[in-house]
This record gives sequence, structure tokens and C-alpha cells, in this order.
Amino acid sequence: MPQLKQIETFLLDLDGTFYLGDNIFPWSLRFVEAMETLGKRFIFVTNNSSQHAAFYVEKIRKMGVNITDEQVFTSGQATIFYLKKYNYPKKVYLVGTPALEEEFTEAGFELTAHDPETVVLGFDLTLTYEKLRIACDHIRQGVPFIATHPDFNCPTPEGPIPDCGSMIALITASTGVKPKIIGKPYPQMVEALQAKYGLENPNTVAMVGDRLYTDIAMGAAAGIKSILVLSGETQLEDVEGSDVQPDFILENLGEIADELLKNHSSL
Repeated sequence: MPQLKQIETFLLDLDGTFYLGDNIFPWSLRFVEAMETLGKRFIFVTNNSSQHAAFYVEKIRKMGVNITDEQVFTSGQATIFYLKKYNYPKKVYLVGTPALEEEFTEAGFELTAHDPETVVLGFDLTLTYEKLRIACDHIRQGVPFIATHPDFNCPTPEGPIPDCGSMIALITASTGVKPKIIGKPYPQMVEALQAKYGLENPNTVAMVGDRLYTDIAMGAAAGIKSILVLSGETQLEDVEGSDVQPDFILENLGEIADELLKNHSSL
């Protein structure tokens, strides 16, 4: 694993990688300690747009990991970056949680159900039939359709629950329209990360996660190293038949820490 020592910035998935639900994996603390010892940077990159970044910062701090406000980046933030960069109109019909609505409002968007110029779909834990009906009506009329991320399910301690990708499938089935998707693994997520964090040298960046079709696929799309951990959704047998292949496969973040410290101690 000598290539790992070249990595200076680790982009980390959250659920299934760093924690599951409200419980941090025990090996995650070992990873954080290794990052501090080696002077490396880690940034949490999550497709979960049901909460704003500040929520995840506070959640991680309560788990005993002291991170800065800048160390979490969500697909909701990436969507806002995309809409602003490409000068989308400010009038948005947003299908999302109150937390996502707050982020969009703070970013200067006008949230409305009347004559919106863009429909944005997030991981909406407050989803209602009326929200779906209104969104579909606008999309059928030609209003651009944007979705924060493609995940079909969100992992929880009780099992998976329908995520944004499942909601996309429902709306697309009704309208015949596929959205522009922003989050992992799409290049718009990478573009936003590069702009915010100055990730200019792909050889020094790695994406770490438990999902082939988001985390590992984004690593391939961005031309950065990808590290699959087997602590979440993907198991070893899933990799064998997949078109998406990681650069490294490890059991968990703790094994990454062990490998980095091993390399470090041998220098």
C-alpha cells in the first residue's frame, strides 16, 4: 500500500464509513488520530441532503471528534454551488426538509410553489403526496429538474430507507423526465469540492466510502484514488461483478490508519 502515503486529503463518506446512524465505528477514532499524527486532511463528503452541514459537524463533535465547520460538505451545498455557478434563476420549488430549505434560503433563493423556474429534489424525510404532485406538475410544464444525489437507499441501524434516488424514480415514472443529478458520483460534486477546497493535484486526494456506485465511482470520475471500506453497504462479493472497481479494498477506516502509520514508521 505504498501509494497511500502520497494521499494528503481524504474525502470521507459518513453513513456506513465513519458511523452508522448515531453510533461512531470504534476504528474511526483511530483513523482521526492517524490523520492528526501524520498531518493529513480529511473532509466528510455526504450525499445526504436531508440535513445542513452544521448538523453533521455537531453530530460528529458529539461523537468525540473535534472538526471544523469546513470539514463537512453535502450534496445540498454542491447543488447550491451548481445553481449559482450556472446562473439558474432564484425562484425554486424545493422538495426537501426544513434544513435544506434553510440552506437554500440563506443562499439567496426564493422558495415558491407558484411559477418556479427550477424544481430541486433532495432527500426529503418530510415528503408528502402534495409535494410530489406539485413537483410533477411543474416538471411536465418544462421547468428544469435538478436532484441533489442519486442514492436509492439511506442506511440506518434498523435497515435501509428510501432515499433521493427512489424519489427520482417515482417522479421520472410519472413525468418521463430525468433530472440533472449533482451529488456523488457526478462531476458537479467534484467540481464543487475542487473549488471549495483547492484540490488541484488529483494524485494527493482519495475518496473513501462504502458504496461502489457513488463513492468509488466518484473517485474514478475525478481521477483520484478510491478506497472501498467493507463496513457498510458493499461487500466483497459485490465488487467481483461490478464495472466500478476501487483502487484499494480495506475492512474499515482503522485498516487505512494502520497502513498509513506502518508506512510512516518505516520512513
